[in-house]
Amino acid sequence: MHKLNNEEEFEHLHAEDHCSCGCCDDHDDHEHHHHHDDEEHEHHHHHDHDDHCDCGCCDNDDDDDCCDDNDCHEHHHHVEIPHLERVHSGNSKIYILQNLGCAHCAAKMEDKINDIPGVTAATITYTTKQLRLSAADPDKYLPEVQKICASIESEVKVVARDELEKAQKQTSAEGLSNEEDGDDKKELACIISGAILFVIGVIFHHTIDHTLASFIIFAIAYIILGGEILVKAAKNISHGQVFDENFLMGIATLAAFAIRDFPEAVGVMLFYRIGEFFEDKAVERSRGQIMDAVDMRPEVVNLVLGDNTNVIPAEDAKIGDILLIRPGDRIPLDGVIIEGESRLDTSPITGEPVPVGVSAGNEITSGCVNTSGQLKMRVEKPLSESMVSRILESMENAAASKPKLDRFITRFAKVYTPCVVLAAVIIAIIPSIVSGNWNYWIYTAISFLVMSCPCALVLSVPLAFFSGIGAGSKKGILFKGGLSMESLSKLGAVVMDKTGTITEGNFKLQQTVSTGSLSEDELLALCAGCEHHSTHPIAVSIVTAAKGKGLSIEEPAKLSEIAGHGIVAETSHGTVLCGNHKLMDKYQITMPDLSTASYGAEVFMAVNGEFSGYMVISDTIKSDAVSAIGQLKKLGLHSVMLTGDAKSGADAVAAATGIDEVHSKLLPEGKLEELGKIRSKYGSVMFVGDGINDAPVLAGADVGAAMGSGADAAIEAADVVFMTSSTEAIPQSISISRATNRIAIQNVIFALVIKIAVMILGLTGHANMWMAVFADTGVAMICVLNSIRALYIKIK
Repeated sequence: MHKLNNEEEFEHLHAEDHCSCGCCDDHDDHEHHHHHDDEEHEHHHHHDHDDHCDCGCCDNDDDDDCCDDNDCHEHHHHVEIPHLERVHSGNSKIYILQNLGCAHCAAKMEDKINDIPGVTAATITYTTKQLRLSAADPDKYLPEVQKICASIESEVKVVARDELEKAQKQTSAEGLSNEEDGDDKKELACIISGAILFVIGVIFHHTIDHTLASFIIFAIAYIILGGEILVKAAKNISHGQVFDENFLMGIATLAAFAIRDFPEAVGVMLFYRIGEFFEDKAVERSRGQIMDAVDMRPEVVNLVLGDNTNVIPAEDAKIGDILLIRPGDRIPLDGVIIEGESRLDTSPITGEPVPVGVSAGNEITSGCVNTSGQLKMRVEKPLSESMVSRILESMENAAASKPKLDRFITRFAKVYTPCVVLAAVIIAIIPSIVSGNWNYWIYTAISFLVMSCPCALVLSVPLAFFSGIGAGSKKGILFKGGLSMESLSKLGAVVMDKTGTITEGNFKLQQTVSTGSLSEDELLALCAGCEHHSTHPIAVSIVTAAKGKGLSIEEPAKLSEIAGHGIVAETSHGTVLCGNHKLMDKYQITMPDLSTASYGAEVFMAVNGEFSGYMVISDTIKSDAVSAIGQLKKLGLHSVMLTGDAKSGADAVAAATGIDEVHSKLLPEGKLEELGKIRSKYGSVMFVGDGINDAPVLAGADVGAAMGSGADAAIEAADVVFMTSSTEAIPQSISISRATNRIAIQNVIFALVIKIAVMILGLTGHANMWMAVFADTGVAMICVLNSIRALYIKIK
């Protein structure tokens, strides 16, 4: 096994005042004291908090979202960006687009709202029906936004989210029925009554030779089923929106009436309404499942006032309030336990299945579940700042960040729709002029228009990524956008920092070896006495280990420190030397061959001129690191470790965990340089780190991931945050991303193949209006159901 250069280790440890460079204040640098003095001073430069990336995207305090948006990262790579999303900055407000029912229409609305002078950025997320509007005063633009949305989809109402949530709570408290429930009942009543009349009409059509009677029945059924569609189409045409689904269905079915094909006209409208209803329910259900998985915000909390407990709204709880948490309750807000003991199920937040014991004085995070004892907690953060709200906000922001595939489909639909309309006009006119069969070719052209509607494409891709983001949240993996997930699915290599990512980031006594008359515990107690007043991480780990064993620590009668060597102390055992090789050599202590010693920093001891033994202290490798690296290899990814630590220590950690490639003794700019070399060799790379000095590298990687226990700057700069801080979260995030990307691509291929096949059948006279409606609403519903699968991705 490897040995660290312990002379240099103890030059740092026993230098006067233990060196004030501050490198030991940052977990990423615990082992930087393995370097020579001149190397140490060079490496201390990377603690400078001003070492940010050159692009400047992280220099502006107002641009927090810059690092959330992966377009920023593409800038680092000098990649040509064909489509740049606007960055939300300044004042942002969330609005809900009620009655939004068309994904393609949502894309049109977003484009037009972004064109409003004064609007910094506008993003519509169809999966959550949310509009995020950034402007100096967002509410000022609400009338214009409402006008734009209504001009594209007449039923849409734009309502501020906070106002809507208040109204819904009021409605729920008063026991009133939800407006959406009433709309659903009305929709079902129309479909059922229309279906009954359709069946009666078909019976009349085939049994009674009375055209007028069947026409009246079919006409009534058509008005019930299609009247709303025709009204919407007329409204949209008046606003300049001609070729939407309502217009296509209206013109297609009216054309069927014109050629006296009454059963098909009503049947197609019935099929369309049924398809639309189930498609809406499928989207709504999937949206609800995903939001339920991540929205753990409590509605009420139990406030303790003296001997009484009052139930109050969660948002009314203030910092300092005392809350009661019964067994089975979810922790409502972030705080500190002041009374009681219990075990918490932290899996909703961290994905960790093993319950954690807690007692008075422990900090607890909202979202966890109290499994046993009753607790009282003091609120440290209000609802808006607690973990449950942060996770929900992260989820919503992530859904608003669109992957390249989604952007491509949106742009594709803009070109695709006018091309299809032009093709339909050609189909209706040219063959009709040649053959003279106007009825047939107009019918074919209308069917062609219906089957070509791009809604299935525009809807299914964002919904798949939304489901994948929800799946990650359930595992304690917070993706900051669909683009992050998309990039994760195309990685060639995973690059990791050592401390805090592969190792725990804390020194721990690994081994005590006695070679003299003293036992291991006596040797440890003696060393702890010498190091008792030191604050260095290695000294602290020795003292902690001794106290953990309940050993009695003796204060030396006399103690002197020799800079760069170690400690000489007078104790009840005699003269004790505690330090590095230089100290042993200085006092001519004969030492045995220690070539088989374990990896770590070694503290040598001698008592009364005789070598007595040594201790090995090192940073602990995370328990799941070996299995995580193995999973990365199974995924076909190359693993690399970049660290500022000494080569011997870095090589030992890599050998123990199975990492493929190691680069040590690196400054932050050196890490960026190595990252570029790895990218040129293996393609897209992911960097995982947790330190303040990792922020530039995180921002410079194709995908940056931060451990949830890391520095705020690293978490802000990252595209993915691992709340568990476990190494296994790395392969888990990649597996979720790959599965999500596969599902999104499946949807696109399925929708295009079915539509193209039905179009070809229609042009050759083998497809009718029924198949056209299936190619529209049927395909959309299948794609929606397939997208929901991403929420239930199985991770080994």
